[in-house]
Amino acid sequence: MKKSTIIWIVIAVIVVGLIIFAISGYNSLVRMEEEVDSAFANIDTNLQRRADLIPNLVNTVKGFASQETEIMNSVTEARAKLAGASTVEDKANADNELTSALNRLMVVVENYPDLKSSQNFIQLSDELAGTENRIAVARRDYNQKVQEYNAQRKKFPTNILAGMFQFEEKPYFEASDNASEVPNVEF
Repeated sequence: MKKSTIIWIVIAVIVVGLIIFAISGYNSLVRMEEEVDSAFANIDTNLQRRADLIPNLVNTVKGFASQETEIMNSVTEARAKLAGASTVEDKANADNELTSALNRLMVVVENYPDLKSSQNFIQLSDELAGTENRIAVARRDYNQKVQEYNAQRKKFPTNILAGMFQFEEKPYFEASDNASEVPNVEF
């Protein structure tokens, strides 16, 4: 074999190798981005489930604690903000606000023993608690997928492909700074 033929074969092998790498890297980023989007959709589904439970819970509490209108209004307003949120950050902030309002509502419930023993309230509370657990799991899964995706897109040489094909960094679903604060409810 001629030396020039060998050089062309080596060049062809290198080019084919680079093409295979590029296709594989691109497909990997697409798969990971879809996993992030799917995990976010799971959060969204659970947030919607919780938002759908809230009117029933508020109406049940209203029947027993009609004078607690400020808290009822804050829950309703927070629910509306969550329904109108579109970005990850907006949903996270609205979710934190709704969680805080629900926590204040549950503190109010403690003052109404008849309400706490109502079968309808017990059932709604159980459904809400189950939904909160689902939301926590969905958040954790989403953040894990975001971490994997963001780490992959920053690794060399995948970062070159990510830049060429505009794979943007995904935001985490984070709790607000005041999420760990206990709500202050006065009567």
